[in-house]
Amino acid sequence: MAAYRSQSEAEFGFRQLKDPHVVSFSPMHHWTDHHIRVHTQTCVFALMIAHLMRRHAEHAGLYLSVRAILDHLAGIGETVLIYSSTGGRPKARRMLTETSPIQQHLMDIFDLHRWKPRG
Repeated sequence: MAAYRSQSEAEFGFRQLKDPHVVSFSPMHHWTDHHIRVHTQTCVFALMIAHLMRRHAEHAGLYLSVRAILDHLAGIGETVLIYSSTGGRPKARRMLTETSPIQQHLMDIFDLHRWKPRG
């Protein structure tokens, strides 16, 4: 039974590697065997990291799929506000756009505040 479940999970992983919204093999702009192997290994590592992120979120009480987590994280944006100045160059202030409660929770879980622009 455990082997059957493992096979199902492996097949699901391969389906995710084909899904352009999760981690996708394509487009692949490589022709040599070495570059194709490196591209494949990078995609597999990215999928592993995405599943570790899902597991970490589950331990924090947030039950979302890999695709949902990546969609929520992709929705976090940064904007630059430019203020005119009386003399010299205008001032620019970087800040994050408004986040939803789920995005805020993901930012807390993955400690993304340390990468937030200083304002």
